Amino acid sequence: MSGTFERTSERQREHERPGLRPDRPLREDLVTQAALEAYGAVRHEGWLADRALDHVLRAKRHLYSNERRAVAERVYALLRRQRTVDALLARAGARFDRRPTTEQDLLRLSTSRVLHGEPPEKVARTAGLRPEESRILGALPAAAEAMRALPRAERFALDASLPDFLAARFLRQFGDRAEAEAAAMNERAPLTARVNLLRTSREALLERLRDEGVEARVTPLSPLGLFLETRLNAFSLPSFREGLFELQDEGSQLLGLLLDAPPTRVVDACAGAGGKTLQLAAQMRNRGELFALDVDARRLDELKRRARRAGVHNVRIRHIPPSGPEVAPALTDLADRADRVLVDAPCSGTGTFRRKPDARYRLSEATLAQHVERQRLLLEQFAPLVRPGGRLVYGTCSVLEEENEAVVAWFLERHPSFRTVPPADRLGAELGAKVSAGDLLRLSPAVHGTDGFFGAILLRAR
Repeated sequence: MSGTFERTSERQREHERPGLRPDRPLREDLVTQAALEAYGAVRHEGWLADRALDHVLRAKRHLYSNERRAVAERVYALLRRQRTVDALLARAGARFDRRPTTEQDLLRLSTSRVLHGEPPEKVARTAGLRPEESRILGALPAAAEAMRALPRAERFALDASLPDFLAARFLRQFGDRAEAEAAAMNERAPLTARVNLLRTSREALLERLRDEGVEARVTPLSPLGLFLETRLNAFSLPSFREGLFELQDEGSQLLGLLLDAPPTRVVDACAGAGGKTLQLAAQMRNRGELFALDVDARRLDELKRRARRAGVHNVRIRHIPPSGPEVAPALTDLADRADRVLVDAPCSGTGTFRRKPDARYRLSEATLAQHVERQRLLLEQFAPLVRPGGRLVYGTCSVLEEENEAVVAWFLERHPSFRTVPPADRLGAELGAKVSAGDLLRLSPAVHGTDGFFGAILLRAR
């Protein structure tokens, strides 16, 4: 029943307001009320966690910086262990069927705080619990002991806070490492920056951040990354507004590095808001043509804004139809002409549960199957853009084999002109050995400290 207190996600750091005496005592009644509102919007109304927190914290401008941070931390901590918390409370005699929704959620938030290391007596006092509710917190150790006696499959699903179908996949895929992999996904994620090499170097950015009061250290795997150690609103920093860095997980940076994008013709087929597009532009040194394609026009508009801030001017942004006969004509001019094509495919997001813990509760076997079907379709759709001798890079932020190795095997069986190339071919032997599983890039929070990422380099024969 002990653990470390969770840290806010990158998005929620936007709500922190440096300079407002972050050491002042929390006004617990205000923090609790805001956390209840945000968590309730996620659990009972279907809001995405970041949007719920954004909505609630924007409305509560009277909260201090440390209070806003506490709200985000508590909501994210509960979402990461929501199923664990419910199981513990059921065994501790909470009797949710007899309680109003707000009382249920208050007990959940209180239990999560205890689960993450706060003394039960302090939690009960600061949360304003009644004596009967305080006794429930006191029964949590016995409830945890009862859970430990369950068979492994049942215990793992509850302790990892995963839906049963995902828990079964973790056990089957990771075997003896399943508990460690799941535990790492329930830890807070670091705040990671990618230096914009069009404007500065990693060493110069380190110095600049220190001048701005931000302690940072280099990432151990990506040569482009920095961990920002100081809690702050990174988006408010002058260095960010000047385009010196972007927030991007280290694993995502490594996936971008697999392209080794030359200054010729590169296609980012699922560009979205452009995190990897901007990285590729820097790798191309703003030369050549970088086509950023996506079906979401609003996200492409965000890419335009980010590109201006980053000083990127070799990007050709193109909105394409989501599917159907209109897609092929939109890509005709690129057929057989791209030196590199990146298909960073939409997926289950299982590798990003540290940052988006609520996503696991919206995932089902049916939606997972839809993701796999979509991933196959995207490879079929964009592989014809690769010129003979060019490379197709397929990636996901999933840790599930059926979205990764199985999709690559399916593609190669149907396209014998392509073959895999090991990550070391692009990343170098030393780094490649650390992040490779056979001829494929495979990253996980437990092993690498990154989000979970998968990548495959597929070389087309000349």
